Amino acid sequence: MRTWQWGVLLVLVLANVSLVAAFAPLVFADLQASAEAHPLSARGDDRAASPALAQAPTATPAPTAAITAGDGADAGSVTTIVIPPPAVSSPAAPAPAPVSDPELPAEAKITGIGGRKQQYALSCEARSAADWAAFFGFAIDEDEFLHRLPVLDNPDFGFVGDINGQWGQTPPNAYGVHAGPVAFLLRRYGLNAHAYKGLTWDHLRAQIAAGKPVIVWVVGHVERGKAVEYTAADGRTTIVARYEHTVILVGYTAEAVTLLDGSKIYTRPLSVFLDSWAVLGNMAITRGLIHFPNP
Repeated sequence: MRTWQWGVLLVLVLANVSLVAAFAPLVFADLQASAEAHPLSARGDDRAASPALAQAPTATPAPTAAITAGDGADAGSVTTIVIPPPAVSSPAAPAPAPVSDPELPAEAKITGIGGRKQQYALSCEARSAADWAAFFGFAIDEDEFLHRLPVLDNPDFGFVGDINGQWGQTPPNAYGVHAGPVAFLLRRYGLNAHAYKGLTWDHLRAQIAAGKPVIVWVVGHVERGKAVEYTAADGRTTIVARYEHTVILVGYTAEAVTLLDGSKIYTRPLSVFLDSWAVLGNMAITRGLIHFPNP
């Protein structure tokens, strides 16, 4: 090979080396970004955006021990609004008997609502949430909802125990979950759900009269029971009860209530319902905040 041919070859080799040096960072940067975005990449797990819950996801995620806001709905935090009982002017004076609001109808019933049988021994809260949401036009899968609830030893903040555990136990054994975490997760799905303790019968009547069913916490299939004080591992105390259960209030008269319990609709005497509902502190989930008159 002649001298000038060697020179041309050297120039071409050097030019190729320069191109590789210039474009290598871009190529490897693109490969790195693709790896981080891949759902199977450990680095990509934190980057993958989950679908907005307000659009009713269908895929069932793995169980999680914590839930945070930020999937599109204004979820806020896991809270239960506690309504204190009315003050009594004199300790010796008996508390006044509850008086029904004369402006509320004597009876009311919501139609067009139905339910399904719960899938697990202790999934009544998830089943009630799914049936309640469906009435307002939101499609929620019971199994998905159940596995998105936090898992803790305090039912005020998460689901306690095994979903297939024996019904009738109290924490820390298999139990279930109270209104706060359920309402919080419903808000994550886009529903205007709020958890309460201390509601009155008239609060429930007003909701039903307005065409809004209410999820209520009762004992058994609406039977009388007894509350038990329980202290969680973090030192916080709450009230629990054996055979804790949820049903949806859909109607009332002066003597009875109509309830949706999974796939069944039945009635119970009003007095029995009020006693059963009172065991866990008149706990319920309503659609929208309840507005209370100024004292």
